[in-house]
Amino acid sequence: MHPAQLPPRRALPWRLNEPHSTMPIHWFPGHMHATKKALVKRLPDIDVVIELLDARLPGSSANPLLAELVDLAGGKPALKVLNKQDLADPERTALWLAHYQAQPGTQALALDASDAAPARKLVAACRALVPLRGGMVKPVRVLICGIPNVGKSTLMNTLNGQRVAKTGDEPGITKTQQKIALAPDFYLVDTPGLLWPRIVVAESGYHLAASGGIGRNAYDEEEVALALLARVREAYGERLRARYKLDDFSAATDEGLLADIARKRGGLRAGGQVNLQKAAEIAINDFRSGAWGRISLETPQEFMQWLACGEALESERQAKALARPLRRGKTITPMGGAGDMDEGAPPV
Repeated sequence: MHPAQLPPRRALPWRLNEPHSTMPIHWFPGHMHATKKALVKRLPDIDVVIELLDARLPGSSANPLLAELVDLAGGKPALKVLNKQDLADPERTALWLAHYQAQPGTQALALDASDAAPARKLVAACRALVPLRGGMVKPVRVLICGIPNVGKSTLMNTLNGQRVAKTGDEPGITKTQQKIALAPDFYLVDTPGLLWPRIVVAESGYHLAASGGIGRNAYDEEEVALALLARVREAYGERLRARYKLDDFSAATDEGLLADIARKRGGLRAGGQVNLQKAAEIAINDFRSGAWGRISLETPQEFMQWLACGEALESERQAKALARPLRRGKTITPMGGAGDMDEGAPPV
């Protein structure tokens, strides 16, 4: 586990008058490497892949590594489940459902995993995706995946009607695959929460950290809280004012807003000094618990724009990395290695 590398506050990507920047977060513990290897072996025998997403950040919680592994396995019908929909903005949730429904071979639904009635919709949705599967000869085989702390274990327990998977507020609780039969011809394979080694969308790093999808030792809580407030203050400012009994803060900086939260919620040190760390913990916990009301951090249109910027910057980064051996007098071989440049070769 390595510390997060957060961009400077002046480079926060959603400030429209400032440049977009990447935020590499390195939180890919050893059990995630094992999960990746297990998925490679398991996917060829799977009929449907359920990806559990956080309804407050569906784009940021969608795993590009999972998509890559599914493609390598020949592609699979997908069911995108926007979990924790009771914490998300219903209008934005509707936009995300339409976004995923428009994708080929994909269905989407929103639910709250603690509610048994909508959870049963999963079985029907999966059967609809593979109508030729079913019965004891050809049972429906479903793999359920998601980022850490997205509510997958709670959903598994709800579906099975008993506590078969550990649950909690910390990411990475489930570390082994589990299999349960929901019907004689329908079974689910649960997998540990999986991230991806490099997050190229800067906004996604902040959103994942704010939601609890990344281990707390991998980011700075004050930075994440400031980014979170910067994201929600315009669309959901009234929620913040009501929660913390704040006056108009339209002219305040994000740091000033966080300081006001500290003053209102007892986040002061001896002598009245503002404790921004305490205020950051309060803000993040209030977002996670739904104390701010139903809030979503992104729309499909916003996320696709962020993704395009992030991928462009990542391409530039990779191009620069490839150019370094050439500048040192090395050539890149077809296998990706480096060799000495011929003396007569033109300089790069």
